[in-house]
Amino acid sequence: MLEEKSCGAIVYNSENKVLIVQHNAGHWDFPKGHVENNETEIETATREVKEETNIDIVIPDNNYRYEIHYCPKENVNKTVVFFLAKNSSDETVKQDAEISNIGWYSYKEAMEILTYNDAKKLLEKSYNDLKNL
Repeated sequence: MLEEKSCGAIVYNSENKVLIVQHNAGHWDFPKGHVENNETEIETATREVKEETNIDIVIPDNNYRYEIHYCPKENVNKTVVFFLAKNSSDETVKQDAEISNIGWYSYKEAMEILTYNDAKKLLEKSYNDLKNL
């Protein structure tokens, strides 16, 4: 069985809106991508958010770390690690090679837009944890 790992972030702005991307494949999710070389999880998450959206982030406390597991294809186990993050820049620019849309959404809007139930569960957990930052 092949093991894959990706990292990303659930990014909130000062209005507590969350950053969501629509991938070219059509699904809506949080920005994320594969770990490269000897990157840490936080380095990967920070790089991937920047690459996909142009947003710089701050991960204030790595205790707000969330993991999901799934099989994207036969014989592949994938782990995706997300961190709760705040934005430190505002102008979004999508990475055309992977992303078709980017937006900041309220909790309610995001719950309607996110494609996968795992993402909706992470949104709920991160939104509750946001109150502790």
